[in-house]
Amino acid sequence: MRLPRHAIRKLAGPPIVIDGKTLDPEMQLLLKLQKLDGPAVETLSISKARRSILEGSALVGGHLPIGAVTDRTIDGPSGKLPLRFYTPRGMSGAAPALFFIHGGGWIYGDLDSHDATCRFLAEEAQVRVIAVDYALGPESPFPAGYDDVWTAYQWIVNNAQGIGVDIDRLAVGGDSAGSNLAAIIAQTAVREGFHPPRFQLLIYPATDFVDERPSRQTFAEGFFLTKGFMDGARGHYLVGNEDTADPRLSPIRNSVQGVAPAYVVTAGFDPLLDEGKEYADKLREAGVQVEYVCEEGLIHSFANMVAFGRSAPKAMRRAAAALQRGVS
Repeated sequence: MRLPRHAIRKLAGPPIVIDGKTLDPEMQLLLKLQKLDGPAVETLSISKARRSILEGSALVGGHLPIGAVTDRTIDGPSGKLPLRFYTPRGMSGAAPALFFIHGGGWIYGDLDSHDATCRFLAEEAQVRVIAVDYALGPESPFPAGYDDVWTAYQWIVNNAQGIGVDIDRLAVGGDSAGSNLAAIIAQTAVREGFHPPRFQLLIYPATDFVDERPSRQTFAEGFFLTKGFMDGARGHYLVGNEDTADPRLSPIRNSVQGVAPAYVVTAGFDPLLDEGKEYADKLREAGVQVEYVCEEGLIHSFANMVAFGRSAPKAMRRAAAALQRGVS
């Protein structure tokens, strides 16, 4: 990916254009290489898929330098709940912070799969980042994950002084399934009358378990996140009797009055494109300050690609700049 742009284009093949958007050649080459790498994640067992995702995240995320990384556990709803704290170089005392919730379809991902993303956001936005290793399906189906992240958010607020967090400059954010949970936490804080976040960083959020929008079909195959993956994630996260309009599942079905300002970013070649944009529109219509950006040439999971090529890191720098503005 350090090759000149024209060389990457030649290796990637003829441009792929859908709905007037051109797939970034770096993304196209990555997808081409992925086909040579083995079976799709959704065809593997849960344990093998988790290992595969972790290996892939390390490959495109690298190991970015940072001031300090520390782990600790707190008391969660079902036992010990791991947290990881990221402190940028040169930072001390009370500082703005991001409570980060990782993606992975509510069944994959952990503190390590998104370690590079958290390091990147901490250094680029100059904020403390606190990540949570919440319960996953199928071992712990809904609402276990939600219960964990809400518990962790409350703990951060209640212990802000002791962990160097400026309580008035605390943001919540995540990617994909984590962005779903981040949006729900912002809504829950308003609904429960608990200290709300200052800002939301929502990276290609999944917002609706009830209806599917056209982009879920347009990009159902061939662009990393597939219909098979999404169907499997849903089947392992839900046990079958849930009200899919539950505000702990579908943030787009709930009131957004009074929630924190947001930066909502989608990928142009992503099944979640339409529902992410629609959620941004819903926020705007409710009077919430929102900045919506579609990274038109990118695919799902670009938030993990902070050491991969040029295009994904540039998109994540834009997200980090928005986060920095949002908590300033």
